[in-house]
Amino acid sequence: MTAERRHHPRGPVVFAYDGSELAQLAIEEAGRQLTAGRAALVLTVWHPFDVGFIPSGGVRFDAAQISEVERAAEETAAEGASLAQAAGFDARAATTEATPTWQGIVNVADEHDSSLIVLGSHGRTGLAGVVIGSVAEAVAAHSPRSVLITHHRDAQDRGAAHAHLETREHPT
Repeated sequence: MTAERRHHPRGPVVFAYDGSELAQLAIEEAGRQLTAGRAALVLTVWHPFDVGFIPSGGVRFDAAQISEVERAAEETAAEGASLAQAAGFDARAATTEATPTWQGIVNVADEHDSSLIVLGSHGRTGLAGVVIGSVAEAVAAHSPRSVLITHHRDAQDRGAAHAHLETREHPT
């Protein structure tokens, strides 16, 4: 790999941002791990009724009103883009309506020829993991792109060591 290739990856880093503390930590961790100034797209995936994200600033809205859900998703993505800019990325916000959420993330990463997908894993295991599913696991399983997944170690470690990294690289 040439030095120029290392400094100019093919596409932006795509952050899957749902407004959660874990999504914020994923952005912070990527800021520590990746070169400053990289292009980034901070993506909030939304769908009516079962919204799929935590609205920015605790905004309340009618989840049955598509325009309200979309507007809240845009505000959430903008919040994430601000966090990514603060972490050193040249970031912009994006939203997409998709079900399941992982499919929206994979599709947007493909559309933008993303160099990397970054997201946090809530680490659900057992019955909760089977019933609820894992967006991070599904993205890693279905995307041909490299995926950076951050995890909470446990409640005691949050102050000192916010996340550890699990990377899964797929051949292209």
